[in-house]
Amino acid sequence: MITLKSPREIEKMAASGAVLAGVHKGVREMIKPGLDTWEIEDFARKYIADHGATPSEMGFEGYKYATCISINDEVAHGIPRKGLKLKSGDIVKVDLTVNLDGFESDSCWSYAVGEVSDEVKKLMDVTQKSLYKGIDKAVIGNRLGDIGAAIQTYVEDENGFGDVRDLIGHGIQPTMHEEPNVPAYGKEGHGLRLKEGMTITIEPMVNTGTWEIKDRLDEKDDWTYYVSADGTPSSQYEHTIAITKDGPKILTSQGLDIDKKYQL
Repeated sequence: MITLKSPREIEKMAASGAVLAGVHKGVREMIKPGLDTWEIEDFARKYIADHGATPSEMGFEGYKYATCISINDEVAHGIPRKGLKLKSGDIVKVDLTVNLDGFESDSCWSYAVGEVSDEVKKLMDVTQKSLYKGIDKAVIGNRLGDIGAAIQTYVEDENGFGDVRDLIGHGIQPTMHEEPNVPAYGKEGHGLRLKEGMTITIEPMVNTGTWEIKDRLDEKDDWTYYVSADGTPSSQYEHTIAITKDGPKILTSQGLDIDKKYQL
């Protein structure tokens, strides 16, 4: 079932999103060669708790952590690993979900560690821009396929990268995973029609090579996550957004200049 949120509920989700965005701002300052991925997890837990919120992923279906941390060819659902240190040239994705007073927010961001290759720079740029191309289509009366088509056309047709199919965005609130599914690929004019009050995540995952992914087992933690099928680097950017009569509104904004027209 898809629930339509009131302006008050959307404001509450934005308050949750502000806590989440604060984590990303802090992580941005931390990222450097030699940083242990557990330091990111530790920072996120403390920041979320200090702001009266809780990490929604911790304890969800047995997951142990506040963050998902995926590096290089790891597409999604990687875990923070004590002793795993970032090195110059890495691309690291930090994904988390926050609950504040019963209201959810979800966002992932990609970070360059030290000096990265031109290919990775382009990958990150294309992925972030594709997110905003999708957000621009998230208006009343459009369909979910319009969002996915805008992302896929930019990623694959215009830039030759792989637009991951197997992992997708979703509705959010009252829980962190709600209907509808929100693919980052699709056909214009197809899919569910968008209505005022819907709250969704848009989260393109892009590989420099194939769009296909495969499982990888972390035997130490008995945890399976996803990597690009051909071992090429992967990037992800994600925002929680609300469909409003005034256009799409980003509820997890980090205060970037590009977000100005999407503010509540």
